Amino acid sequence: MTTAPSLRERKKQRTRQALIDAALDLFAAHGFGGVTLDEVCAEVEVSKRTFFRYFTGKEAVAMAPLEDMWRAFLDELETCPADGRPLLGLLESVLVTALDRVADETWACRALTSYRLLQATPSMDAHGLHFCDETIRAVLDVLHRRLDLPDDARPRLAGDMLVSAWRYALDGWARAAADPPSVADLAARFRAAMAALPGTLTLTAAPRPE
Repeated sequence: MTTAPSLRERKKQRTRQALIDAALDLFAAHGFGGVTLDEVCAEVEVSKRTFFRYFTGKEAVAMAPLEDMWRAFLDELETCPADGRPLLGLLESVLVTALDRVADETWACRALTSYRLLQATPSMDAHGLHFCDETIRAVLDVLHRRLDLPDDARPRLAGDMLVSAWRYALDGWARAAADPPSVADLAARFRAAMAALPGTLTLTAAPRPE
């Protein structure tokens, strides 16, 4: 049985969300480099000390919508049934469940803003690569703790393929996003990318016909 969050926890969640919303609005209006951390804090009327209770810096708050999805993924991976299905199928199911868990009525807009900022900001890209590496390591820790998996390259490659499919889907979704952007479209693009993986492994490198 899930315990309802306490009043203190709800206040912390509201403060964290207010920082994310304020930061993304400011970054979208003025550019990532055109906004200081002091300005983000002033918008929410909190101190920098309070900000650093939630985020390590501007990159982390700007990436929060996308990173929250992966944190939800790790949570779901801890409890998903280990039912003997192919590992990639299990990972796909867990990611779709995590996406559904975080995707409230405003998440898609925040995630789209975050991804577009990421594409235009080298420091966010570097932060994202570091987060991705840490997340893959955490995924492997959970998988090897919960499942009877071989100690070879395959679990890591499965995780890498999952991330690649997600990135491909996210990029296509961002390029063609409707107004407002649709989480259902993102999920469909991700499923399509996962479905393309087996064919990728057998794709031949034939020369172009003359």
